[in-house]
Amino acid sequence: MKKVIGITRSTSKLRYVLSLSLLLCALSQQSVWSQDLTAPPREDARPCGFFFPCPQPEQQIEPDAGRWKTWLLDDVRQVRPPGPPSRPISEQEVGVLKQLSLHRDAAALDLINYWDAGSPLFRWNEFAVDQVIKNNLVGPPAARIMSSLHVAIYDAMIAAWDSKYLHRRPRPSDLNRSLTTVIPNPRSPSYPSEHAVAAGAASAVLAYFFPTQAAFFNAKAEEAGQSRLLAGVQYPSDVKDGLELGRAVAQLVIARAKTDGFDAVFTGTIPQGACNWKGANPIFPMAGTWKTWALASGSQFRPGPPPACDSAQMATELAEVKNFPRSIPAAGASFNTTRLAFFWQGASAAIKPWNDLTTQKISEYRLDTNPPRAARVYALVSIAFYDSLIACWDAKYTYWAIRPNQLDPTITTLFPNPNHPSYPSAHASLSGGQGEVLAYLFPRDAEFIRNFEAESSNSRLWAGIHYRSDLDAGLALSRQVAALIIDRAKSDGSQ
Repeated sequence: MKKVIGITRSTSKLRYVLSLSLLLCALSQQSVWSQDLTAPPREDARPCGFFFPCPQPEQQIEPDAGRWKTWLLDDVRQVRPPGPPSRPISEQEVGVLKQLSLHRDAAALDLINYWDAGSPLFRWNEFAVDQVIKNNLVGPPAARIMSSLHVAIYDAMIAAWDSKYLHRRPRPSDLNRSLTTVIPNPRSPSYPSEHAVAAGAASAVLAYFFPTQAAFFNAKAEEAGQSRLLAGVQYPSDVKDGLELGRAVAQLVIARAKTDGFDAVFTGTIPQGACNWKGANPIFPMAGTWKTWALASGSQFRPGPPPACDSAQMATELAEVKNFPRSIPAAGASFNTTRLAFFWQGASAAIKPWNDLTTQKISEYRLDTNPPRAARVYALVSIAFYDSLIACWDAKYTYWAIRPNQLDPTITTLFPNPNHPSYPSAHASLSGGQGEVLAYLFPRDAEFIRNFEAESSNSRLWAGIHYRSDLDAGLALSRQVAALIIDRAKSDGSQ
């Protein structure tokens, strides 16, 4: 029996070939581990066995995301951090992480787990939604906050990915294998920290919009970064420079918010015609003039006027609203529609159902482990939310259309009218915009998403506060907005 490199050659040629292939594969992998960990991953790997390829390094997360199109940054290099420190300093930082690992008690593990849930921006999105609801913000102001937040996080995340694959810094436990981690290393270079980048951007933007909560947001940003150090998956310099990068992008978003027209004062007069809305102190009559993200202006897709209040079409639509079964307590045919009308009413209903659905789809499609892709979804959806409502408000205060029960006082609504004109429907607008963008991003679920659009839109007629033409105009308008955003998304480099 002849031996070759410690393997006894049996009479079975097949067994010999298999054994030799596996040995060569193992030797090849040993040589890979001995390489300089700061070097880029090899792209020319070859199978090292006759029958089985050697295991390849795990696929990296979006190595080209640093070149994706941003919304506010003209060039990601304008906020590019200085780069990671030298290897000796990195080794010193690993020593700090080893000391921290000695303090992984139950509270530390809970902190790590809390910030490891979802994508790095998941918690910040939840904080924002919570504040919007607590402050009873609806319509354009709520959408303004959410779009500003997610543009800041997205642009900062794209800038972070530019630096990650520029420097390709190995994760701490790859540099020093004696360091243990609590969670698996994310499949991307270490510098800068993606959690710190999201935290820096989000905490600064939310502190601007909710200044009384600034201390809370700043403390959470530090906590998010600390969780990555306790977990052993990032260096202190990753966290420090990540926070600074996120905050730098946030300042650009805040500067834009200060000049977006939010403070414009209405100096006009409320029309007093028979077909015009009746009331005083209408909600945000200047919102249609606020600066948009994707639209050239709020009037870009302005719909034509609503049906005249004395027209045959309006008589038909008014009868539909009047005769629709609604009563409290609801029973029989009206139970489900009455329940859904209340589900979609209020500050919580104006933001939470679509936001929750967005988060759910990110999780279902496993994008919560892909920070650039998750940030892109939230940004696109929140921009559709905002731009659709700005376009809606432009039309509302162009036509000043009368509400159904103002035209026919015998109509009983389930709850009071919102304090703004009827045409087009805000719910139809915010639902059509977000829904169409989500249907594009998650086409497998497009039918479900569009049914959700229809439910949200129809709920306003079920409640007695909108005509059919209000719903149709809102959906048509917001779908044009969504189409513009989708066209941009198709050429943003993420394909």
